[in-house]
Amino acid sequence: MQAMRNDSKDAALNAAVPEGPISPPQVQQTNSSWTHLVAGAAGGMATALLTSPLDVLRTRLQSDYYRSQLKSTTTSSHARFSLARSFIQHFSETFEILFSIHRVEGWRSLFRGLGPSLTGVVPATAIKFYAYGNCKRLYPEVFGLDRDATSTHALSAATAGVVTGTATNPIWLVKTRLQLDRTHVNSDGTTRPPQYRNSYDCVKQVIRQEGIKGLYRGLAASYLGVIETTLHLASYERIKVAVARHYERKGKTQSGEVTQGLILSGSAAVSKLIAVLIAYPHEVLRTRLRQAPMADGRQKYTGVLQCLRLMVKEEGFVALYGGLTAHMIRTVPSAAITLGTYELVLKLLSA
Repeated sequence: MQAMRNDSKDAALNAAVPEGPISPPQVQQTNSSWTHLVAGAAGGMATALLTSPLDVLRTRLQSDYYRSQLKSTTTSSHARFSLARSFIQHFSETFEILFSIHRVEGWRSLFRGLGPSLTGVVPATAIKFYAYGNCKRLYPEVFGLDRDATSTHALSAATAGVVTGTATNPIWLVKTRLQLDRTHVNSDGTTRPPQYRNSYDCVKQVIRQEGIKGLYRGLAASYLGVIETTLHLASYERIKVAVARHYERKGKTQSGEVTQGLILSGSAAVSKLIAVLIAYPHEVLRTRLRQAPMADGRQKYTGVLQCLRLMVKEEGFVALYGGLTAHMIRTVPSAAITLGTYELVLKLLSA
């Protein structure tokens, strides 16, 4: 009788425990939502602090305010440059803006918009990882998908991107306005101070001049950015699962865990690079749509399609990749920093 009871216990345990290795997404599902929130916020804050100067450069190179200044020093036929010369042009523009900011405005201007960036990082990453983690759990139950399938990761990433973009658009609009704002040098040599004193003043002016809807300018272009988010997270998850299973088969060692962490960080950077190259133009469209009104109070860009047509007409297709160099220099390592910090903090909190 005792043997029968032991056999029954063994059978129950064997039925409860799945065969084969548990993939990383399944392991992460056992973590509570708050651990994902804290880990994601830590990764986002580290990235914002370390890459702020490049974020300012990228935003200014995407804006027509600054690209119009660069036109005077470059040939009008730059749209017909070879690929190699286009890369050289991007690097030249990047460092030209960098030196001009330091010379005219001081090094502190390289951190303009950092306040809204940090303010936006915590809620943005909280919403993003909360939505992403819960969607990865719910979608397999609702739609009968495999928990580790690419379709599950893609749908979860897309949902998280839409929710996060909608909730945090006002914060990023303020950040963009502050980064584009600057000290103006008049023709007589006098200077005019920036339009906005701080984030609060920027919000007040936007609401007074453009209404509440002004805080959501560029939202449609943000939704286009869901493509980049989906490509990045889905490809990262696939690489992450493959690497984890590889090390599970070999047996984990301390050196193996270190190597695995480096591989995951590299995977995050590579997946982000691919996503950026495919979906970058939406970044430029979003920046243009978030620009402050012109001197007469009119908005130059009123919608995604109108913005796209006007940019191509006035500046050529190359304008859709303005600031790409600064964006890649910032975004590719920031992906490694964000996800690397996220994985590290998540592991520490789950220990």
